[in-house]
Amino acid sequence: MITVIAGGVGAARMLRALLQVIDSSEVTAIVNVGDDLELHGLHISPDLDTVTYTLADAINPETGWGLVNESWQARSMLEQYGGVSWFGLGDRDLGTHLYRTQRISEGADLTTVTAEIVAAWGLELNVLPATCDRLRTMVTLAADDPSSTDFKGLTAGTEISFQEYFVQRHHSVPVSAVRFDGAESCSPATGVIDAINEADLIVIAPSNPIVSIAPVLAIPGIRDALISRRNAVTAVSPIIAGAALKGPADRMMSELGHDASVLGVAGLYKEFVSTLVIDTQDSQHKSAVERFGLRCIVAETVMSKPGVSESLAHAVLAGGNS
Repeated sequence: MITVIAGGVGAARMLRALLQVIDSSEVTAIVNVGDDLELHGLHISPDLDTVTYTLADAINPETGWGLVNESWQARSMLEQYGGVSWFGLGDRDLGTHLYRTQRISEGADLTTVTAEIVAAWGLELNVLPATCDRLRTMVTLAADDPSSTDFKGLTAGTEISFQEYFVQRHHSVPVSAVRFDGAESCSPATGVIDAINEADLIVIAPSNPIVSIAPVLAIPGIRDALISRRNAVTAVSPIIAGAALKGPADRMMSELGHDASVLGVAGLYKEFVSTLVIDTQDSQHKSAVERFGLRCIVAETVMSKPGVSESLAHAVLAGGNS
């Protein structure tokens, strides 16, 4: 069995790569829910949905999130009324959130509802939210943001939710701190610790270490479980040649005092990871990564090229067999 600690777009692509070479029934994804939010009375789980839509071949390929061939009638009506529309919910995507919210209101937990949604898309892997409890990633702004014309500017030191930072403000403002609200009172969702303890290989997907992987690790019990299985844990660096392929991971690492490179990733992960897969563009750092006490595998990791996904999956599996 393979267990993958997953964020959003990068993790979804890593999972899709793994499913090219191993049976989906052998894979469990433990997915970040620190990005979740309540909007329009709905429970929205962006990373869970990105993983599901991607593996169902229904993702919008231009954005990496949302559904392909989406329509936006509901959003247009919200805008007509002057309602909140900065977090775009397409009409089909809206159906997912309506279903999730209704099921939770009936007493189902997020694990149960996620399994129902995944099954409805015809997927056979096990997708688990990291926790069913309320966990929210919060960021503190490091600088004023007074320039926006469509919403009120905020000042340095203000704490806002991750989605306000990432979507509403287009992750354009530097941050000085990240906090995982509610983490101390969360419990891992049912099956999460077992999935770590029983896995033959645990993969840390190429997701943002600060706001995709760290919220999962902040849930009591999960980091300790990974530390105890360190020899079985392989991570894929989301940083390539000092930059993230998508999103603000590189900038956030620098802003929070970490080296925005594979060495910064190695420093963040060394306690619970034994093998780090880095891109060929970073091959010169192999020895430096190994000085962190990690085995280092060099491979192509940009999964937009033909054949790379499958070869990367084999490299990750090789890391687990070291």
